[in-house]
Amino acid sequence: MEVFLIRLLQFVLAISLLVLLHEGGHFFFSKLFGVRVEKFYLFFDPWFHLFKFKPKKSDTTYGIGWLPLGGYCKISGMIDESFDTEQMKKPAQPWEFRTKPAWQRLLIMTGGVLVNFVLALFIYSMVLFTWGDSYFDTKDFTMGWKFNTEAKELGFRDHDILVGFDGKEFGKFNVDVYRNITDAKTVQVIRNTTDATGKVTGSKKIDIAMPEDMSLLAMLKNEPVFARPFVPAEIDSVMPGSPAEKVGIRKGDRLLAINGKAIDSWNEFKFEHGVLTDMLAAAVSHADSMKVRTVTVSVARGKAGRDTLNTTLTMTPDLLLGVGQTSIAKYYKPVNVEYGFIESIPAGIAYGWNTLAGYVGDMRYIFSAEGAKSLGGFGAIGSLFPPTWDWHSFWLMTAFLSIILAFMNILPIPALDGGHVLFLLYEMITRRKPSEKFLIYAEYAGFGILILLMVVANLNDILRWLGYF
Repeated sequence: MEVFLIRLLQFVLAISLLVLLHEGGHFFFSKLFGVRVEKFYLFFDPWFHLFKFKPKKSDTTYGIGWLPLGGYCKISGMIDESFDTEQMKKPAQPWEFRTKPAWQRLLIMTGGVLVNFVLALFIYSMVLFTWGDSYFDTKDFTMGWKFNTEAKELGFRDHDILVGFDGKEFGKFNVDVYRNITDAKTVQVIRNTTDATGKVTGSKKIDIAMPEDMSLLAMLKNEPVFARPFVPAEIDSVMPGSPAEKVGIRKGDRLLAINGKAIDSWNEFKFEHGVLTDMLAAAVSHADSMKVRTVTVSVARGKAGRDTLNTTLTMTPDLLLGVGQTSIAKYYKPVNVEYGFIESIPAGIAYGWNTLAGYVGDMRYIFSAEGAKSLGGFGAIGSLFPPTWDWHSFWLMTAFLSIILAFMNILPIPALDGGHVLFLLYEMITRRKPSEKFLIYAEYAGFGILILLMVVANLNDILRWLGYF
């Protein structure tokens, strides 16, 4: 419950900040061009509101609604989600949106997106200035990678070191590594050569040809995933009173096998644990559950690993052994980069632009069956926040959500900013305004599309929670 509340608080704080600033972008340009803003609300307020006030000599009512699906800035003389058609029947006034030049209306409509994008770049810059950047370079994973079956069918082998693609270096270990593999024609790896006894005698660089139909979504959704840096299955800690402690497993031991399945890394342990999880979910009786929970574990004792412990233990009802995994930083040295204030600005812009480019590129998967299933609603977004309060992670996630909000709002869908921009560009090119009747119908259609997408996304969250995805 505590984890849920922490994530909920982070989600609400981030979304509130982003919505306020997004609507503030519309508000700023409206006031700049003398357009009256009737209402400025955080969250929607159908039927009633939680709070509102109207300053003296102001045309704007400020408030907080009860429906946390966004916010809105009601601009006079504009067809928007308020569907205020009565106002549009009255004679146009000089302070209304519809009487302003097209270029001013265009800036008013893009103001929210502009603020969200600039905000993301600013946050990324300040994060780099405050905390710097810490990452692992792909070529520094000297023990290589663990590859799944699909990767091995393409020619990869366990312990290959990923170094580049199409003649370029991978660089930072992040999701871009998988994106680059997906789009690459060839991937370069360093592979150790061994003699008849298995002793490493050298290494060589190998080009592996990649197929054209690679899917990033499939690559990351498969279990195990396409590739993960090799991390030995060394135990970092043992919880007091845990099943592992009861049978004598200690810190520094190394897992060798579970139920006879050989394990040489935490990658393989997670896969075998996933198999047990599926079996437990299929259990129909207490006896079936106990059979799944009772496992045989083999561990190598101490750093030398000369002694072996073979034991049978009963995992917890949540299928936990009670052991802690060693950190990847124990085996590979991270690269730490610090930035001065001036240096952080171009670095933050590059970071944000790369994030946007990656997100836009990944949108192609939405139109596949698996991509539709990957859509997530409020639950999925909230789960992206860390389970403990961490300002570094919070601001990185807020910046990412700001980029998503900017991109989604600029899509040419009626009822979104991008829909209004589309009609304004049409007007600027043809010198003809779309009819108000057409704009009203388009707004209804766009609003219906948004409601449908929201229902699908949040239904996906429920189906994931129920275990259907």
